[in-house]
Amino acid sequence: MIIFQNRFMDREEAKVDMEDRGYQFGDGVYEVFRIYDGALFDFDNHLDRLVSSAQKIRIELPLSLNEIKKMLMGLVKENSLVNGTLYVQVTRGVANRTHHFPEHPKALLTAYTKQSERPFETTNKGIQTILMDDIRWLRCDIKSINLLPNVLAKQTAKEQGCKEAIFHRDGIVTEGSSSNVFIINGNDLQTHPANNLILNGITRRNIIGLASGLGLNVKEKPYGVEDLLASDEVFVTSTTLEVSPVIGIDSTVIADGQPGPVTRKLQERFEGRVLG
Repeated sequence: MIIFQNRFMDREEAKVDMEDRGYQFGDGVYEVFRIYDGALFDFDNHLDRLVSSAQKIRIELPLSLNEIKKMLMGLVKENSLVNGTLYVQVTRGVANRTHHFPEHPKALLTAYTKQSERPFETTNKGIQTILMDDIRWLRCDIKSINLLPNVLAKQTAKEQGCKEAIFHRDGIVTEGSSSNVFIINGNDLQTHPANNLILNGITRRNIIGLASGLGLNVKEKPYGVEDLLASDEVFVTSTTLEVSPVIGIDSTVIADGQPGPVTRKLQERFEGRVLG
């Protein structure tokens, strides 16, 4: 069972109109939720970000927030999902193809669930990454379905046997192609500030809160590629990668090629939050 065009249906029934603005322009936003033991993790913060992204590109949600919340919870229950993800997308709807907004748009909401295991291999062993120029637009705070630069970066990383690409803009590290990036030096934890150049990840927010509880000095300020490569530890965070240590960046080995001790402590605290 899925949600398509604001209502429940079987997936086989779903048909995307050729003039859906999401299909033609990437005119829409999305959100990915994680389900642990049948429960939607940090549900309200994910919903708030979906609303925020929609508002920033001037899409009026097709249903009330309460209606959307009930439908999504109902979908997880209907599909008996225990562990996995919930994908939600809202487009501006179907209209004659013109670049400007249609006169009376009717936004369309789509959602589906996917069963998947947690990323224990990447969180336990760490990941290899590459550096790439950040060629994206200047509104990365919007979780837009326009993801072509991210797709190209992720493909390049895969072709080089890596899990993630870390973006930098004029020498300043921003984030990964689908993750936020943190560096650790001594007792300092640093990550790029949540401005228009990055997506303010939900896992990112959780880690910042947990780090403060561990007595780490959290710094949300820009840092350079040189700082990244010279760090004691590096890790990335996302809904699907959780807290994954970075053990290599191009030819540079990080933390002797092993997940670092501070990263491990943060993973333990995050695990406690996941398990409730």
